[in-house]
Amino acid sequence: QLQLVESGGGLVQPGGSLRLSCAASGFRLNFYAIGWFRQAPGTEREGISCISASGEHTDYADSVKGRFTISRDNAENTVYLEMKSLKPEDTADYYCAADFNPRSTCSREPNREYEYWGQGTQVTVSS
Repeated sequence: QLQLVESGGGLVQPGGSLRLSCAASGFRLNFYAIGWFRQAPGTEREGISCISASGEHTDYADSVKGRFTISRDNAENTVYLEMKSLKPEDTADYYCAADFNPRSTCSREPNREYEYWGQGTQVTVSS
């Protein structure tokens, strides 16, 4: 089955850290740019980070810049989102999506067409 599976979400206190994983099953991520998105109840989906297929290019939303780091390990077929200094406003369901794009670009646009979406992992930042 061709799919993306997110993991690593959970409950964390403000100021804490989490690392999310986005693992591909049934296909290789080598030629896919990956985006991370989040959606809190009652809000639109927000593109927060992306990484190109080679990992050379990354991009971040202003809301997470300096706190979140995206990376990938193509040998492990997984993309990671390291989240530090978490705030209550980071509480949301987090999703990854794969865009077939072997070029050194990526997109955080949540409304474009992606080949695969994960099912999401919930992150709650609360004391």
